[in-house]
Amino acid sequence: MESLKLTDDRQKIIDACHHDPFSVLGKHKVGKETLVCVYIPQAEEVHIAEGNLPMQRIPNTDLFEWRGTAKISKHYRIIWRDKDNCEHITHDPYCFPAQLKDFDMHLFGEGKHWHTYRFLGSHIHEVDGIGGVLFALWAPNASRISVVGEFNRWDGRAHPMRNHGSNGLWELFIPDMKAGSLYKYELRNRETDDIFLKSDPYAQQFELRPNTASIVVKKDNFEWNDDKWVDKRQKWDWLHSPMSIYEVHLGSWQRGPEGEFLNYRELAKRLVNYVTELGFSHIELLPITEHPFDGSWGYQTTGYYAPTSRYGTPDDFRYFVDYCHKHNIGVILDWVPAHFPKDAHGLAKFDGTALYEHEDPRKGEHLDWSTLIYNYGRYEVKNFLLSSALFWLEEMHLDGLRVDAVASMLYLDYSREEWIPNEFGGRENLEAIAFMQELNAVAHGEYPGVLIMAEESTSWPKVTAPTDMDGLGFSLKWNMGWMNDTLSYISKETIHRKYHQDMLTFSMLYAFTENFLLPFSHDEVVHGKGSMLNKMPGDEWQRFANLRLLYIYMFTHPGKKLLFMGTEFGQGTEWNSANTLDWYNLEYPSHRGIQILIKDLNTLYHKTEVLYKYDFEWQGFEWVDCHDAEQSILVYLRKTDDEELIIALNFTPVPRANYRIGVTRDGIYKEVLNSDAECYNGSNVGNGAAVLQTEDKPWMDRAYSMLITLPPLAGIILKYDGEATKEQAVLAEEIELESEVVEAEEIVVKTIAKK
Repeated sequence: MESLKLTDDRQKIIDACHHDPFSVLGKHKVGKETLVCVYIPQAEEVHIAEGNLPMQRIPNTDLFEWRGTAKISKHYRIIWRDKDNCEHITHDPYCFPAQLKDFDMHLFGEGKHWHTYRFLGSHIHEVDGIGGVLFALWAPNASRISVVGEFNRWDGRAHPMRNHGSNGLWELFIPDMKAGSLYKYELRNRETDDIFLKSDPYAQQFELRPNTASIVVKKDNFEWNDDKWVDKRQKWDWLHSPMSIYEVHLGSWQRGPEGEFLNYRELAKRLVNYVTELGFSHIELLPITEHPFDGSWGYQTTGYYAPTSRYGTPDDFRYFVDYCHKHNIGVILDWVPAHFPKDAHGLAKFDGTALYEHEDPRKGEHLDWSTLIYNYGRYEVKNFLLSSALFWLEEMHLDGLRVDAVASMLYLDYSREEWIPNEFGGRENLEAIAFMQELNAVAHGEYPGVLIMAEESTSWPKVTAPTDMDGLGFSLKWNMGWMNDTLSYISKETIHRKYHQDMLTFSMLYAFTENFLLPFSHDEVVHGKGSMLNKMPGDEWQRFANLRLLYIYMFTHPGKKLLFMGTEFGQGTEWNSANTLDWYNLEYPSHRGIQILIKDLNTLYHKTEVLYKYDFEWQGFEWVDCHDAEQSILVYLRKTDDEELIIALNFTPVPRANYRIGVTRDGIYKEVLNSDAECYNGSNVGNGAAVLQTEDKPWMDRAYSMLITLPPLAGIILKYDGEATKEQAVLAEEIELESEVVEAEEIVVKTIAKK
């Protein structure tokens, strides 16, 4: 029969190199007859189910065809028996028309589709009442792409996809396929004929590493119970609200009894109980986007739309977020659009060309991290990243994203000797800047109250200014300068600190130029940097006292707060992602004291408006005295229009009795927190319940002053407690006379010493 001859087109189907398999496979009109052609590797015999019509094998191939005048249904089924004598029945994928919408493809090509994950990737789909899975992929330099998986023995000849031409999009609806199926894409490069096996860039679930197959997810029918939280977030005045973030690496926070990872659901309950007890308002997760290597902590991402399978399914993660919201805890995700790994199954050379990255390594490779840099100027790549961000905000209800390594995105010469200038000859990455501006404009416009934070370590201006004011548009910027200066200062021996007072005072010169977050993050307790506790100088008592002092300084300094797990109880060892935290530390009073202090600081911070209302505005802070470098003492105010707190910090181990400070209001002050208190395992030096009565003695450009006791290596917080009673006023006069006598005696002693 003429029809059973092997034509060039059919040979291309067999060789898996046909760019348009639908022109050969499926049902076609040939004159007055109907021709049905299928290609089923390993099939012994094949029938069209409707009418039990036998199909004939084209000799020496696995191509089968039927030709006749019988009416073949629109979506006919194929029955076939394999070499193991197992029978299969399924609808023919090649009798279904194209499913992608022109509108989606048009927006994608223009880089304006904010939700590409809704049509690219794999999705449970229905056509004319027939269920299956619709696969769609962008790979413009492929000559052929096939969906492969367990369902077709990973054979790239079995399910080649439909090509949509110049837009580079491919699709295939595979009927009767179910959620939970494993799959990948097999791509053939059009220039070299090289074949690549790739995971789905838009997959929403993956196998547990080290396996890398994508998984078809079921339709999202998760029942969210966080409406109240989301409604509240939309009206949230976060600029003038407290925000205290607990940064967590889920795999090493806690584990099961056999050292196994905990499920997202169990982690939700444990974490929420813990952070609620300590008073944190948010949890920030190190990247839980799918990644192949545990040691990357998630920063070398391969699944930009998939919660890692290490801790469960996508619905398990939705439960995690929902549970946090129901208990008034926000969830922020560390998100990594700056670079991606070179793993063979991932985005690198996706269709045999530099598709997601730059071809030139001077623009396309991070030498420090051995990763690849996104080509932000390519619309489809920008769409991929933008849609990933919105996926986590919309589909997973996250409250924010912390954008990693923003500095590396901003500068073309970041950590490289060879680089290519932009079109104006500058070092700024104009495409990356435009991408970040669009990300922030869209995210803030679509999801009011959601926060997008920049980990940005340079002096780039207007990181948190609105995009319509030529800013990058981020909500917050990590204050890396403050962090580095503070840790450098606090790690110095106390006797030398007087020479470095400017390392603490410098931050106030720029504190209100951006919306800053103060981070003591995971980056400060790894790679030989030591734990927070072991950065502190001195003997054991001094190290714990220094750490308590550091935390009271942090919580009273303008800016939102972030602490990495383990630092809240002063873990002694450096963080190791392969092990859980050293929870046994809490058996010791000194570590428990740190934890109790963090709880008390969080409580005071969230309940005291002066500590958060003007975090980003100059009227919330005022120096009382920043010049006493000789004694390494700082005194400042946190304030609102109606109230103020005095914070006094002593960065030496020498207690300072009768230390005079200037105050603006006459009356009584009380000590509301002392980091040296006995409950924190301190030495309990301080003012305790003593009446701190002002004196009519100008000091530090203020009308009044008072004498306080500054404990060693500690900070105290003082609050105005009203006008003095007659008895308190008399007592104050007596104290003032005593202090004048003491001062006179000191003058005499100094005079004699000089003579």
